[in-house]
Amino acid sequence: MTERAKEDSDKLFRFEVFLIGGPISEEFAEENEVVSRTIEIRGDQTLEDLHRAIFEAFDREEEHMYEFQIGGRGPQDPNARRYVLPAAMDGTGWKQSSDGKVTETTIGSLGLEEDEAFGYWFDFGDDWWHQINVVSVEDGIPPGDYPKVTERAGDSPPQYPQWDDKQ
Repeated sequence: MTERAKEDSDKLFRFEVFLIGGPISEEFAEENEVVSRTIEIRGDQTLEDLHRAIFEAFDREEEHMYEFQIGGRGPQDPNARRYVLPAAMDGTGWKQSSDGKVTETTIGSLGLEEDEAFGYWFDFGDDWWHQINVVSVEDGIPPGDYPKVTERAGDSPPQYPQWDDKQ
């Protein structure tokens, strides 16, 4: 671990996670112009912990493959570093190139700075795209459980809108 990564493991990161794409209806989009969640997470927690917080914050029901894209010009940048599930790297799932495993990569090791943005892609079939903005990086971590959602804007869209319309 680099010296910077050691220093950043003792920090609190505040992210604003925006839903920027996915199978949402026009009606939902009109009623929810902005769908975002603010999440606080410690630097020693992993990208898997961040995924879990996003999954719960957006009221998702079923797990799917996902990845984080960091160091590019935002979501969907083909030049970004990609962090994936272990199954995507070890041959038990479909093999893809990546820069690390979400289960092992800590938030503090990524070198994130305020005002930086990166991508999170959930469910490679329905393609739920998120932009994550780094709102702040603070020294010291107040007592409490992390990660945690501190703000919500907009409703959570149904994970499978086509199923919800038929019920």
